[in-house]
Amino acid sequence: MKSIRTKLKLNNKQKTLFAQHAGYSRWCYNWGLSLWNAAYRDGYKPNTRKLREVFTNHTKPLYPWMKNLSSKVYQYAFINLAEAFKRFFKGLSKHPKFKKKGRSDSFTIDNCGKPIELNGWCHKLPFIGWVKTYEPIEATTQKITISRQAGDWYLSLAFEYTPTFTPKTTNVVGVDLGVKTLATLSDGKVFESVKSYRKFETKLSRLQYLNRNKNIGSANWRKAQLKIARLHRRVANIRKDALHKLTTYLAKNHGSVVIEDLNVSGMLANHKLAKSIADQGFYEFRRQLGYKCQWYGSELVVVDRFFPSSKTCSSCGHVQDMPLNLRTFDCPDCGISIDRDLNASINLRKRVLIGDVSSECKTHSTDAVGSTVNACG
Repeated sequence: MKSIRTKLKLNNKQKTLFAQHAGYSRWCYNWGLSLWNAAYRDGYKPNTRKLREVFTNHTKPLYPWMKNLSSKVYQYAFINLAEAFKRFFKGLSKHPKFKKKGRSDSFTIDNCGKPIELNGWCHKLPFIGWVKTYEPIEATTQKITISRQAGDWYLSLAFEYTPTFTPKTTNVVGVDLGVKTLATLSDGKVFESVKSYRKFETKLSRLQYLNRNKNIGSANWRKAQLKIARLHRRVANIRKDALHKLTTYLAKNHGSVVIEDLNVSGMLANHKLAKSIADQGFYEFRRQLGYKCQWYGSELVVVDRFFPSSKTCSSCGHVQDMPLNLRTFDCPDCGISIDRDLNASINLRKRVLIGDVSSECKTHSTDAVGSTVNACG
């Protein structure tokens, strides 16, 4: 499966309709969460079907305004609530919380089991009607999700995708992620960090400073909050664009991509480097690289995090301590002097070439969201 998320070009009437549907979804989710919690306290085990039956037969008739909106909205709201509890019981997330207006507004609809055809710039959505996008889309999907971010509305969908295996120019490449540079490849190519947050940190701080004394909920407060949200969105988009270009290049042109299993949460505990590490997007890099390797017929190899890639000489194998302030690896045995990031990427590449996979995990993406299956046993 492959997913698409694109911005919608809407008029004021359509924006109002979308806001009503998002509010409908939020209301149903909160109602279902309240009933779910009460049922658990009384010893019952609720599920999606029971919630839908109670809502349809007893609650929905009390609110006439719900008849003017799509009934698919509340059905998917209950499905999402059940999925949230399922993740909570598996220990993958915290207990579901009540949704707040203006934060992660979204709703999902389908076409009653029939496929939804999207072709071109204008698309006819079930119950919603015709909408325009800023880029052409050609896809067939079963359901769509419409969400709001920083005042703009976006359309998201997933569709079946046939992987396209591209010819590879390099068999194996090692990739070392860093703070100073985003990535250094074993062939010497360097991808510089965009440092999007660092570039807009002053402007973001200024906007937050100007918003400090505004009355919460006032019109001026909402305008200021919207400016801050749009700047955050711009920072995130610049970072994602750089990561997409890098991961696409790696997956398309290399047969095997070797990276290190970084402990990102542990690295963020270092308050001196946390901001720079978060600005790079290491987790997003691995997530994107996982599913793109499947799209383009590449292999993703993840080396054990305890492998001393930066401390080992790529020429003779000598191991020495390398503090972060040392940017050049100077080997006392063979006399080689090499950039520490390049040295680490070469060691990652050699780790695969010598065939020592006892401490490695070869992973392949299994779906479009970047989940992986451990194939090392």
